[in-house]
Parts: sequence; C-alpha cells; structure tokens
Amino acid sequence: MIDDTLRVNKRRSGMKSYQEQTRSSTSCAACKFLKRRCTPNCQFAPYFHSDEPKKFAKVHKVFGASNVSKILNEVAEDQREDTVNSLVYEAEVRLRDPVYGCIGAIASLQHRMAELQHDLILARARLASYVGHRPSFLDDHGGLLVAPSIDFPESNSLPFDQFGRFHFP
Repeated sequence: MIDDTLRVNKRRSGMKSYQEQTRSSTSCAACKFLKRRCTPNCQFAPYFHSDEPKKFAKVHKVFGASNVSKILNEVAEDQREDTVNSLVYEAEVRLRDPVYGCIGAIASLQHRMAELQHDLILARARLASYVGHRPSFLDDHGGLLVAPSIDFPESNSLPFDQFGRFHFP
C-alpha cells in the first residue's frame, strides 16, 4: 500500500527512479544497435551498456539477438552476467578465427602447456644429473659441509645431445 502511494506520488511529481532515468535517457547498446526503443524491462540492458556498442555488435554478428535472448532466458539470473561475458569472449575469438574459434585458442594453449611440461621434464632431468651424483661434501640442501677438493665434470660430458635433450644412461 505504501509502495503504491509512493509510485503515485512519483508519477504526479514527475520523479523517476535511478534505473528508469538511466534507461529512458540512454538506450542500451543492444536497443541502439537494433534501432528500437529500450524499455524498462529490456533483457539486454543490464549486460550491454550504452557505452559499449561494439560488445553487442560482436555478439549479434556471431549469435544473433534472438539466440542471445533465448540463451539468457535459459540461464539462471545469477549466472547471466557470466554467460554474457562468455558469449562476448566466444564472439571475439570466432571473429578473429572463423574456422576454429575458441577451440583453436584452447588447442594453442594446450600445445604451449605440453611444450612447457616437456621443458620442465628436461630441466628436472638436467638437475637430477647434478643432484643424483651429489658428492659427499654437500648436505641434503646442497650446502657445503667441507670445501671440495675435486673438479666437477665439464658440461659436455653430461648425457645431452646437440639439441640439449637429456638421454638417460
């Protein structure tokens, strides 16, 4: 009852809520792009602000407004912002790489991760060749117990090929 009275008084005085003011004064990016009037219950307004027109343009080009609307309707309200962020990312990647899209980016990252894991294995093997033949004058942490009186082998005597790959004996 009190809420109804406040609404009536707001209408009479011409006052609008903050949300109504921002919506009516500027349309969201989606409504601007689609050249339609942005209503107070516009589904796109919370996610496609008027100051980011390219964001909706990319999503619209890849998915279409109708499909984005359907996707947002199927997702719980608390997950819609993450959904829109995902759609924007997927659209940007699809526009950069029309053939592979996100899968291409994922495959590239997985390939790079495999290369780094390979490099890590090589580094550990190289380290093991030094630590595995640890002289008795070193403690468990690699610190000196007594001064060494022996020479360490040259790096070329270690079991590495010309490309720096370790070969197990």
